[in-house]
Amino acid sequence: MRTLPGFAVGVVAPALLVAGCATTGPQETAPPPSSAELQQLREDFAIPDCPVTAPDAEPVDRGLPRTQLPCLGSDVTVNLAGLERRPTVVNFWAQWCGPCREEAPFLRDVSQAAEEVAFVGVNFDDPEPAWALEFAGLAEWRYPHVADPEGTLRSQLGVPGLPMTLFVDETGAIVEHHFGVIESEEELEAAIAEHFGIS
Repeated sequence: MRTLPGFAVGVVAPALLVAGCATTGPQETAPPPSSAELQQLREDFAIPDCPVTAPDAEPVDRGLPRTQLPCLGSDVTVNLAGLERRPTVVNFWAQWCGPCREEAPFLRDVSQAAEEVAFVGVNFDDPEPAWALEFAGLAEWRYPHVADPEGTLRSQLGVPGLPMTLFVDETGAIVEHHFGVIESEEELEAAIAEHFGIS
């Protein structure tokens, strides 16, 4: 199995680190990246845009909530309740989350092999969208991610911490909450087989 590339601070962080090390003169805060800059980062890291969803789609029983979350690195607004009805793995992560790095290779490998299963990331409680895009790019995640920088889904979906992974079946119902790290490719494949009947 390939190992996850090192998550050295790369695209945006070096300039911020250099600025933060200055010992004289006024401290200046770098302006947040523009929408165009974030979109360029998403494209540079080959992260697909989010799917278009019906903004008025209502949640099914035990399903994902109705939302208006921005796509990470895109101007698309996503209603999770309106995602396509197919087996879907929804992974909650943040670029500051060490355990998220541990499971990243398993999400990468299984998502690329499991053609019948959709994967969606939720960049959760994360104030640095540029760093988050770099994280996702270095992880080689080739699936879309929505952003919930304020953690608004915490109460709606019972997010106790990161990482967390939801398994959503073809009816749109959440059939499993996995709290904590996915520890192997085999564990994720077994969960997909158990909850979706796909091997």
